[in-house]
Amino acid sequence: MISEPELVGGTEFDAPEVLTETPPPRPSRPPRPGRPWLWAVGGAVVASAVWAGGLYAYGQRPDPGPDLGGYRPVEDLCKVAGLKAIGGALGKRVQDGVSPVIDEPSISETSCNVTFGQVDTGPSVSVTYTLHKVTDPGPEFATRAQQYGVLQKVDGVGEEAFFDDESGQGGRLRILDGQVELDLQIYVPHDVELNGKPVDTGPPVDLSGIDVPMTQDALALMKALRT
Repeated sequence: MISEPELVGGTEFDAPEVLTETPPPRPSRPPRPGRPWLWAVGGAVVASAVWAGGLYAYGQRPDPGPDLGGYRPVEDLCKVAGLKAIGGALGKRVQDGVSPVIDEPSISETSCNVTFGQVDTGPSVSVTYTLHKVTDPGPEFATRAQQYGVLQKVDGVGEEAFFDDESGQGGRLRILDGQVELDLQIYVPHDVELNGKPVDTGPPVDLSGIDVPMTQDALALMKALRT
């Protein structure tokens, strides 16, 4: 019978070690910071969108047009035009006539005709008020005044003004003030006939120095048109 061999002169082995303790956990890593360039790109995109939106909104705004200097369209120019100084020279104001008003996006124009003295035979004054809402009437104003024969320059009325006495038979005053043109004209009838018969118009009206009351009334009208 074979028995288990004996270990002679050998060294006894110690009992094996058993790991019973759990190793400590590794420290957790701090969270990784976000990528700053992503935030920068996002901010740039937002800024671009806002800028583009602003440009679009600006492009949608209507053009405000030129500064009208407080001038406005009027329905009845005769109510605004007092013509008191002219009335002192021509007599009592007896009749008014208003033309239809033209009021378009680019221009507004109306006129008034006032008779003094006698309805059928008295002198009359026509007033035309033109408000340019888009274009500048300045570059052509002096040329047009010359075309009408209104050549005498008048200072202190609007930006430019010209007067013509029409050879002593009347008077015409043309004024430019910003986007506005005013035209005042006096007409004195001669050789009037009613029903085919001549009518006595009385003594001739003295129109010497008529440019002074015309200028005074024009200044008052310009002020009234801005209020």
